[in-house]
Amino acid sequence: MTRIENEKRIVETMIRLYCRRKEGNKTLCPECAQLLEYAHQRLDRCKYGNDKPTCRVCPIHCYRPTMKERVRQVMRWSGPRLIIYNPLAVIAHTLREWRGKHHST
Repeated sequence: MTRIENEKRIVETMIRLYCRRKEGNKTLCPECAQLLEYAHQRLDRCKYGNDKPTCRVCPIHCYRPTMKERVRQVMRWSGPRLIIYNPLAVIAHTLREWRGKHHST
């Protein structure tokens, strides 16, 4: 699985978790479906490709301000809970972020 595919899978898990647990929807609501589609489009167009840093340490901010705030809200809520649903993804993401911060200085 490529880095971009993995990022898509993780963001989808986070959005679905948020929509189901936080918003109480049985299926993905239209707003969350739109956010998921937008996130996937952004990942498809990432100029870094499979060398993509984590979004928090990326020098390019490719999300529109409204979508950036929405995804931040989803990640802030889902992130801590993701450790229960996919602990390996959380550990891998944390290590990539740590490496990104320490290799760029």
